[in-house]
Amino acid sequence: MDIDSASSVVLQALTQATSQDTAVLKPAEEQLRQWETQSGFYSVLLNIFNNHMLDVNVRWLAVLYFKNGIDRYWRRVAPNALSEEEKTSLRAGLITNFNEPVNQIATQIAVLIAKVARLDCPRQWPELIPVLLESVKGQDGLQQHRALLTFYHVTKTLASKRLAQDKRLFQDLASGIYSFACSLWSHHTDCFLQQIYARDEPTALSSLERTLLSLKVLRKLTVHGFQEPQQNMEVMVSINGFNILLDFLEYHPCAFIPLIQRSLEFAVSYVFTPAGEGVAFERFIVQCMNLIKMIVKNEAYKPAKNIEDSKPESLEAHKIKTAFFTHPTLTEIGRRLVSHYFLLTEEELTMWEEDPESFAVEETGGDSWKYSLRPCTEVLFLDIFHNYSQTLTPVLLEMVENLQGPTNVENPVQLLMKDAVYNAVGLAAYELFDSVDFDQWFKNQLLGELQVSHHRYKLIRRRVIWLIGQWISVKFKSVLRPLLYEVILSLMQDPDLVNGFYIHKTIQSLTLCSPVDDFEFRTEQFLPYLESIFGLLFHLLQQVTECDTKMQVLHVISCVIERVNIQIRPYVGCLVQYLPLLWKQSEEHNMLRCAILTTLIHLVQGLGAESKNLYPFLLPVIQLSTDVSQPPHVYLLEDGLELWLVTLENSPAVTPELLRIFQNMSALLELSSENLRTCFQIVNAYIYLSASEFLQNYGESLCQSFSDLLKDITNEGQVQVLKVVEIALKVSPILGSHMFQPLLPAVFRGIVDGERYPVVMSTYLGIMGRILLQNSSFFSSLLSKMASECRQEMDQLLGSVIEMWVDRMDNITQPERRKLSALALVSLLPSDNSVIQDKFCGIISICIEALHDVMSEDPETGTSKDCMLMSHFEEPKLSDDEEPPTEQDKRKKLLALEDPVHSVSLQHFVYEKLKAQQGLMGDQGFGVLMETVDTVLVRQLQEFLQNL
Repeated sequence: MDIDSASSVVLQALTQATSQDTAVLKPAEEQLRQWETQSGFYSVLLNIFNNHMLDVNVRWLAVLYFKNGIDRYWRRVAPNALSEEEKTSLRAGLITNFNEPVNQIATQIAVLIAKVARLDCPRQWPELIPVLLESVKGQDGLQQHRALLTFYHVTKTLASKRLAQDKRLFQDLASGIYSFACSLWSHHTDCFLQQIYARDEPTALSSLERTLLSLKVLRKLTVHGFQEPQQNMEVMVSINGFNILLDFLEYHPCAFIPLIQRSLEFAVSYVFTPAGEGVAFERFIVQCMNLIKMIVKNEAYKPAKNIEDSKPESLEAHKIKTAFFTHPTLTEIGRRLVSHYFLLTEEELTMWEEDPESFAVEETGGDSWKYSLRPCTEVLFLDIFHNYSQTLTPVLLEMVENLQGPTNVENPVQLLMKDAVYNAVGLAAYELFDSVDFDQWFKNQLLGELQVSHHRYKLIRRRVIWLIGQWISVKFKSVLRPLLYEVILSLMQDPDLVNGFYIHKTIQSLTLCSPVDDFEFRTEQFLPYLESIFGLLFHLLQQVTECDTKMQVLHVISCVIERVNIQIRPYVGCLVQYLPLLWKQSEEHNMLRCAILTTLIHLVQGLGAESKNLYPFLLPVIQLSTDVSQPPHVYLLEDGLELWLVTLENSPAVTPELLRIFQNMSALLELSSENLRTCFQIVNAYIYLSASEFLQNYGESLCQSFSDLLKDITNEGQVQVLKVVEIALKVSPILGSHMFQPLLPAVFRGIVDGERYPVVMSTYLGIMGRILLQNSSFFSSLLSKMASECRQEMDQLLGSVIEMWVDRMDNITQPERRKLSALALVSLLPSDNSVIQDKFCGIISICIEALHDVMSEDPETGTSKDCMLMSHFEEPKLSDDEEPPTEQDKRKKLLALEDPVHSVSLQHFVYEKLKAQQGLMGDQGFGVLMETVDTVLVRQLQEFLQNL
């Protein structure tokens, strides 16, 4: 691309790409996309965004295209990578001038340079750092700021590299420029203070920006630039500001030990004594609390269980902490955390009144404790309480004791204090397990507080509801649960949305659909209240408006449905009618749609065969969620596949619409993603549901997909594919053989060649056993085809198959497949084929092995019988806590009644085949044949057949 002639063309395309008219914008974007791989394109972009006379939006877009190009084409090994000549030119152009007038563009250019530095500095770009340092020293204010901004982003990026060689390079850089960075920060700090003193606010603000950038550079150099910073006096002297202290503590805990005492004294004095009143602002308090928390919790500061195994540094740190955290200090910290920082603020109370939904779901999880005061306070309380529970437990219990009995609703201070203390008791529930008789407290105190209906007492009602939810999984007797259900029903009349939300959180704790089941939950206790509680949840779901809130309520509804299973059926009518509307309303909110999918999964499982009534809504949802051509599939696919599967498992019969969704499967199988196992389960479910219709419609395309998969898949993946084929043969031996015919030669060859992977070989033999036993004419045609392909006689090839089958019988571990092998091989009898007679001993040995597997003594008759036989189908008797069988479970049972493995007695089948062989050969000939079998095996065979 010629730069001069191309500049105007690219400039025009960028200008059009900033248009609000999609008819203009789309073609321009497509043209720019095509130019991305052309030589000279990025040089043109550099010229454009460096031209300050052009439109800001155009220049901004040019920077973004350049930045994206670095990610895609800068690496040498990247497809369509930029040439080394162009990259050299671009690197030189990027650091020619640090005079960008627009702040946002200057930041993007700084990030852009840092991206290149990550790949090329210092080897291909040794001049970058010297140029930046020289520019930072300049007198021009704009140039100095832009260079410093770039210096920070480059330092930040280089510090983030984690390979050992990259770390060493950054440490070399840090040692070379550290003194300069310190002087830079000191200089800008002095300038700022002088200008503030002189009341030169505009200049002071500019200096403050430079001070902050210098400090950020110093922070990265200090934390990541030295392997043992404690050995560098300049580094230890230069640790300033909590941004550096916190990072330094995280990455260099041993080097931080000399700073523990002073850090604790400083932080505790400003946060927990009058020294900080009126001085400390919220962000500063958060940083102080985080510093205390990290020192308290740091594993490097704790001695080993066996004190003699402790490192000297750990003992030193522990000694400092022990000396600091005395009983009076801990008591004051504990009291002040609860009585000062746990109190709801005026802003929070106002938020409760004006925006109750946001108040109820205010984010306190994840990393919010690093930045927000309330979660930070609660996390610090938990860590200190955990580490010093012996000291703090009596303090907290005393605070609880002082607040027993009803609180005067006219005293807002007392109400707020009780809320704060109850909050502390809930947070520390696990630590207080042995110190609080929660059951008695619940009956004697908390129940009464929940019955105070005054509107000002809603504060305490909310906290008590939450407190119970915290203790349910810790210490709450099962016999008290009905009493709690009664309370919940009475609280349903509370019009306050916040209390409604916390009631639903308590229901979640009660039903507890967590990975570890709550063994205290009793379905029979819950059922009398199910209708009312489910109605409450549904009402709350309609009442709230925020997506996050709806997601949380849906999660609880899913918990309830999962717990009570089919007993939810009478109460889901309203929910079933509402979910389609909610799905439509959530078109732009994929995470809410994920929650709806999860609810539908549990709903279908609860409704069982009745879920067919949901198909007008359910099937289009599955269709959209599993269509990889639709953008939402990125979010919805996993849950959508699970919903598809449970829908099939609970379907009473196939429908045209249910069959039509399978059109999505071909593209899903091509993805070969972590969802492949679920895809196979879905295919199996279709086969169980309606093998003939399904295979006639999709067998050919499915076989092609499987052929493509088997070309590049692990052994475990092969087994999963072949199990589908095996199930198809089990359900429909004739049609299954026909539809998956292209895959079977590879299975045949695998058997003859002696597949080395036992599980794959076992699956091969399972497939061939089905064909041989249940579609013998197809087996003959396959044998003929393979003999022609291998240029062997059919009998010779059959002999090889039987011989390998006998040799690899130990690969088969499932009793069903072992019996199937015996049935299949003995089905070759009677035969006058010399090869089959030659392998007679091997066939008999397999039969005897299988007979040992399946024969057991009947306690009623005292005789042996085939324990795999199934004579009839019975609906199982279930307890209240057991899930009923799905429609697919029933289909599998009925199929088993027709399966030779479960309907044919191996003992009788072997006997009949041997009698037929004897009839074919005569007594003398059969006697000679039996002499080829080992006498021990003959004796065992006679014992199995003696009563027939």
